[in-house]
Amino acid sequence: MPAELYLNVAVSGLLTGLIYGLSALGLSVIFGVIRIVNFAHGEIMVLGMFATLVLFRHLGIDPLMSVPLVAALLFVFGYVLQDVVVRRVTHLAEHMQFLLMAAIAVVLISLCLMIFGPDAQGAFVDYAYDSYAIGPLIIDKVRLYAGAAALVISGLLFAFFKFTATGKAIRACSDNSVGALVVGLNVRRLYALTFGIGTACLGAAGAIMLLLVDVHPYLGPSYTLLAFIIVIIGGMGSLPGALLGGVLVGVSEAVAGIVLQPSLKSAFSFALLILVLLLRPQGLLGKAVR
Repeated sequence: MPAELYLNVAVSGLLTGLIYGLSALGLSVIFGVIRIVNFAHGEIMVLGMFATLVLFRHLGIDPLMSVPLVAALLFVFGYVLQDVVVRRVTHLAEHMQFLLMAAIAVVLISLCLMIFGPDAQGAFVDYAYDSYAIGPLIIDKVRLYAGAAALVISGLLFAFFKFTATGKAIRACSDNSVGALVVGLNVRRLYALTFGIGTACLGAAGAIMLLLVDVHPYLGPSYTLLAFIIVIIGGMGSLPGALLGGVLVGVSEAVAGIVLQPSLKSAFSFALLILVLLLRPQGLLGKAVR
């Protein structure tokens, strides 16, 4: 096969990986601060995809243009979910937290089935078949716009945590929640904000992903599993690690799909996960436990 083909496939995988990374950021943010694993991760992302589909079909809003609105809706959903439901189990054993999040996932799947039915549905945009030719590269407009949007949103998230007072307060809660209480921070509110930010990332990722794939209610578990692979590769709780892990998984799946066969791309992701766990158990950018 010509080298140009591999280059095009790698670039395509890179752009898709940026969306994977944005999705994994939602999982990493929640775990890194609240220390709870969101097993309803994929289902919340699917909820964002369906919300985007409704806006596209009934109001004619392009999925990329609907990203802020869907992210805001999912932020409110996540804030209320954390403040009303999730916070009541954060002090319980991990298996109780798992059961709660799994139950939420089942409820979301059932609601999507009731409202939208079991069939796959998609949003066809005018530029779906357009592309840019840059030397030997032929890049789909849809994938380029989607990857660029994911990168911009990820950058804004990093800037929020690094430069804003609220972001620094959330990081303080992550480092030492008791110390944060002692100095007067409203930890309950900051935890709700964190969960809302994590679900907002999923809403944005879902809106962008609708440009690339059709959505159906049973899509959630596959995205949950993919996010776990990504955050473990990058390092649990590491935001740059989540983005790096998403890019690596996206590129590896794309290359595996053409070198081997498309049905083996998931196996390639698991192989990458096993390799990272063997060589660096804490993840590529994670901190070693001492």
